[in-house]
Amino acid sequence: MMEDQFFRLGVALAIGLLVGLERGWRAREEAEGSRTAGLRTFGLFGLLGGIFAMLAAEMASPLVFAAGLLGVAALFGTYQFHEGRHGGNYSVTGTVAGMGVFGLGGLAVSGDIRVAAAGAAALAAILASRELLHTTLRRISWIELRSALVLAVMTTIILPLLPDRTLDPWGGLNLREIWFFTVLIATISFAGYIAVRLLGPARGLLVSALAGALASSTAVTVALARMANDTAQVRPLVGAAALAGMVSLLRVLVVVTLLRHQILPHVAGPALCAAAILGLAGLALLLRSPDAQHPQDTLRNPFELRALLVFAALFAGLSVVNAALAGRFGGSGLTVTSALSGMFDVDVAVLGALRADAQLAGLPMIGAAILTALAANAIGRIALAVLAGPARFWLPLLGCTALAAAGGAAVLVLAG
Repeated sequence: MMEDQFFRLGVALAIGLLVGLERGWRAREEAEGSRTAGLRTFGLFGLLGGIFAMLAAEMASPLVFAAGLLGVAALFGTYQFHEGRHGGNYSVTGTVAGMGVFGLGGLAVSGDIRVAAAGAAALAAILASRELLHTTLRRISWIELRSALVLAVMTTIILPLLPDRTLDPWGGLNLREIWFFTVLIATISFAGYIAVRLLGPARGLLVSALAGALASSTAVTVALARMANDTAQVRPLVGAAALAGMVSLLRVLVVVTLLRHQILPHVAGPALCAAAILGLAGLALLLRSPDAQHPQDTLRNPFELRALLVFAALFAGLSVVNAALAGRFGGSGLTVTSALSGMFDVDVAVLGALRADAQLAGLPMIGAAILTALAANAIGRIALAVLAGPARFWLPLLGCTALAAAGGAAVLVLAG
């Protein structure tokens, strides 16, 4: 028992030293005695937290620990106040970090050591990420910040309020599932949107196309097709469009893995083969044309409320249609709806197929419906490229897409 207490106190001290290492490194250039707390002081904060937690347990009074926390906060806060007045610093981060170290030290003694250690690592990482976080805040706009708030409302408020049961006679309309899938797809798209905003177009065509395709490979393809009207160097644009198609395939595989991994064996082979062909073709075209342009403004904010509601409505309608057709015709009805909806939105088609009843359609048929949706979406991208760009752009893209489709079909036949 005593050995365990010594060990826990050691962890409490280590927690303080970990955070103090970051605090001390940041103030390493300051004169000795000019700062309120550094490596040693934060180490003592952690150790004191552990000691007060141990005293509180021995005396059976949680107020002992609370009194210790308030005392440390008052002492540290007073010194921080005077340091701030002298140096013109109004940050309260140091005081909050000291309180956090004291609390985590107490948790290491009286609670789960792993949680305390994880909390210390997270606290140190947040403190060390000041420049990165501040730079990010300066670069993002109010639209991106509002989108993050919308995501929080969608997941923590709206999602729990929706009923988790089917509301139609075919078992396809479950509002909570539909909203969850809507949030998931919007979040994946938002990751691509933020990547483009943070990296910027200066990183080149490759980064823009790859990150942009996380949100919409169709939008990237149309933007590239329009650019091809104004330049003679269409080869890199075709390569970027091929890479966008590759990302779209990989993105769908990630969604399938997250939501219904049992279907992955039925779609992974053909999809990965097609993605590999598109990726190799795209890289070959890009590497042979180093002076490439880059697409601009290819993305819209994926958390626009109207677009989300339209997506959710389309997904709900397709889910009901899929359930009704699968109940009456089996897997053939699901394949037809996936092909039709995949022409316009691959996410709606794939999610609709993933929600199909495996007993009615069967896992192989659901996999076939997803592959059909991917093929239909590729056809839709080519059709839009024909409308938006010149033949010197869409003809090579058509060739890359056809080669990828042939490779995927060959894998499917060999696997069958």
